Amino acid sequence: MENLIALVNRLQRACTALGDHGEESSLPTLWDALPTIAVVGGQSSGKSSVLESIVGKDFLPRGSGIVTRRPLVLQLHLIEEGREYAEFGHLPRKRFTDFAAVRKEIADETDRETGRSKQISSVPIYLSIYSPNVVNLTLIDLPGLTKVAVEGQPDSIVLDIENMVRSYIEKPNCIILAISPANQDLATSDAIKISREVDPKGERTFGVLTKIDLMDKGTDAVDMLEGKSYKLQFPWIGVVNRSQADINKNVDMIAARRREREYFSSTPEYRHLANRMGSEHLGKVLSKHLESVIKSRIPGLQSLINKTIIELETELSRLGKPIATDAGGKLYMIMEICRSFDGNFKEHLDGVRPGGDKIYYVFDNQLPAALKRLQFDKQLSMDNVRKLITEADGYQPHLIAPEQGYRRLIESSIVSMKGPAEAAVDAVHAILKELIHKAISETAASSLSFLATELKQYPSLRVEVSNAAVESLERMRDESKKATLQLVEMECSYLTVDFFRKLPQDIEKGGNPTHSIFDRYNDSYLRRIGSNVLSYVNMVCATLRNSIPKSVVYGQVREAKRSLLDHFFTDLGKKEGKQLGTLLDEDPAIMQRRISLAKRLELYRAAQTEIDSVAWSK
Repeated sequence: MENLIALVNRLQRACTALGDHGEESSLPTLWDALPTIAVVGGQSSGKSSVLESIVGKDFLPRGSGIVTRRPLVLQLHLIEEGREYAEFGHLPRKRFTDFAAVRKEIADETDRETGRSKQISSVPIYLSIYSPNVVNLTLIDLPGLTKVAVEGQPDSIVLDIENMVRSYIEKPNCIILAISPANQDLATSDAIKISREVDPKGERTFGVLTKIDLMDKGTDAVDMLEGKSYKLQFPWIGVVNRSQADINKNVDMIAARRREREYFSSTPEYRHLANRMGSEHLGKVLSKHLESVIKSRIPGLQSLINKTIIELETELSRLGKPIATDAGGKLYMIMEICRSFDGNFKEHLDGVRPGGDKIYYVFDNQLPAALKRLQFDKQLSMDNVRKLITEADGYQPHLIAPEQGYRRLIESSIVSMKGPAEAAVDAVHAILKELIHKAISETAASSLSFLATELKQYPSLRVEVSNAAVESLERMRDESKKATLQLVEMECSYLTVDFFRKLPQDIEKGGNPTHSIFDRYNDSYLRRIGSNVLSYVNMVCATLRNSIPKSVVYGQVREAKRSLLDHFFTDLGKKEGKQLGTLLDEDPAIMQRRISLAKRLELYRAAQTEIDSVAWSK
């Protein structure tokens, strides 16, 4: 489970890096499909204090007016020990241990995007905090809802902020953390008002009450905390944040958490609710809920990603039919780019670049584990042996030895080895396909500047080469699968007779002659048959464990190194100058569209790899 939040964190960072912020566009968005927790509240609702209390650090900008003007994606990472530190997505190699510097960098990065005009922007800031005092959790802090614009802001800012908040929380994958002050009527709460509009049943809204300790004397928040004032599917959680005086005095956040616990446990009105109050409890509840939501969304997310990849690849393959003039030069450039790509791909397999070792892992771990899971001893249980042996005799018992029964028992066990054999072929195919995409990307970033320029300029060629390579891999996979499955079929079609000749011979041959014809074999005899068959099947299994990798390497890895682009080169040689031009020339609008699609495809492929790696590790 701890991998799931980290998985979504990586996908969110990839989305931002590749330009997917969930904005309205003609491109598919992965961002909107990812489970998130959006923090919503009006100005002065205590939203910043709640976030800082969950983190245990002062790190958010404070001041009058609208301070949060960009979404802040706050990713919390629990570490076992060590000094707390923070990292920004836009400064990946810089660690911040001074959280006052974190606060300043948030403000500075906001200004870099929006200028000093106090405008807002939908482009998120990514902040990761590593601490032994947090839970694994990701929160998106949104600008506070407001009713009036301050000096220097356009009148539209009120509606702009509401539209931005709404664009996040109206998504069905968004968990809403609605912050409301307890010393105000819930009916006037900005957070509850907008949450109710997008989530009328309260099925994905967590309500948080702040400023409970600031309520008028003689009043309390019990009805609100017990859900009597406004019912949500999840229990309301109350928090007691630091006062402004505490903030001015830099009161230690850990001490503030302790005082918060003491407040709820010692106040008579809230003592019965104390075990589910406070910022620490809030963080744990949100982390656990986010994990469960992510887990439930993974299958649908995988399906969406796979479907979108196909759609993006299809559109990419359709784009661009420009006219070329210098056919010889175009052909030479295409061949050079292809050679560079082919060289990179081979280096991955030969160990010069990483990735080829994954193939050995398939042979040394996944294949043996899959064969072991077949559990032949269960297949050769006494009941199954008796059933197949007697069925093989037909209406009369065998005279010498139950040969057909032996054969059926052996064949039924060996046939089950086709599954692991086929899985090994598919696993290696997936690794080779991954290496294709790596080699394509590395060719685009080649140290040969003209190669790097050409691949950026001609994404259609990049797609053509990638598709051709993948198609070759698919052909090799199909041939390899045939050959590998034939190994299993050969073991079924011809049994090693010498193995059985060396076994101790049974004097009775056909069982106990004193038994009736309908009770042909005693248990001891059947156990010997099962034991003999199991020994033979284990021998075959050991043989296939060694021969399947040889077949896979011969049919896939060796062929991929030898002839990955042969079909592509053959087709290339048949093209005329005009046809070659379609690979290396396009109008600017199509080129821009192709670049945008290629980026989005890169995002989805990276997401596919990330999700598959987590799913495989389970």
